[in-house]
Amino acid sequence: MKVESLKEELIQSHNRIKPFIHKTPVLSSSLINKMVDANIVFKCENFQKMGAFKMRGASNAILSLTDEERQRGVVTHSSGNFAQAVSLSALNLGVKAYIVMPENAPQVKKNAVKTYGGEIIECESTPQAREATANKIKEEKGASFLHPSNQDEVIYGNSTAAIELLQEYPDLDVILVPVGGGGLIAGTALAAHYFLDKCKVIGGEPMEVDDAYRSLISGRIETNDSFQTIADGLRTHLGDRNFPIIQKHVDKIIRVEEAEIINAMQLIWERMKIVIEPSSAVAFAAVLKCKEEFKNKSVGIILSGGNVDVKNLPF
Repeated sequence: MKVESLKEELIQSHNRIKPFIHKTPVLSSSLINKMVDANIVFKCENFQKMGAFKMRGASNAILSLTDEERQRGVVTHSSGNFAQAVSLSALNLGVKAYIVMPENAPQVKKNAVKTYGGEIIECESTPQAREATANKIKEEKGASFLHPSNQDEVIYGNSTAAIELLQEYPDLDVILVPVGGGGLIAGTALAAHYFLDKCKVIGGEPMEVDDAYRSLISGRIETNDSFQTIADGLRTHLGDRNFPIIQKHVDKIIRVEEAEIINAMQLIWERMKIVIEPSSAVAFAAVLKCKEEFKNKSVGIILSGGNVDVKNLPF
């Protein structure tokens, strides 16, 4: 795809999904700004339909299918947010959705999938088990597979959160996002590159699942042996579609400890009075950890989602 047409594809993706998503608010906190000595704005995708940015990529992916493909349904694997996004997007468009979820996914997310009409198929909590189960359903049902993070249409849909943020705040020095499967940071990196090239993109990643950090160092896609992080949405690894984008356009990735994630999450809850999930707090945790790096800068942070079990908070 030519450079000029990729920018046009991002614009078309944004226009395509506008009727099916919320243009989420951008909030700030003077207390948090003083705390880090920077001007921070939060793009609140926790207020997105189904509670996370994943609605953007899922909507764009399903809307990009042919009528014949939609009739056969869609299948995906997800720990929760993309599962909900595909279920709701499919419901809006009259498409059958098969959702492969790890057995240890939060019950609140399983309940939401059922509410949106998705058919859940449970599997072991490993990337290999997810992929094998989804492939089986794809073959049996003829459903189109939608990858949560490693698919062009999903990446382009994800880019629209940063596009909206940059339209509202065109003077940002840097945008930070959490890194799991790589779909959000890849989309954000494309948005920054094509709409505000001087704006850096930095990822935040849990130390316990730092495959993206290691991948940028080694130059190849690394995986994790452990998945022991409170940020359940970030227990996945990069893919061959998003990794080259990340290599080319992402400045760096900052790793954070579990206690730092919890602290950042609690600060957002207490100071901004909004609900975010642990995965969503990772980018803010990175700013808190590296305050000197962001001092006196205009910083955008994408709060990726707010689907958390309020009966099981870490603080």
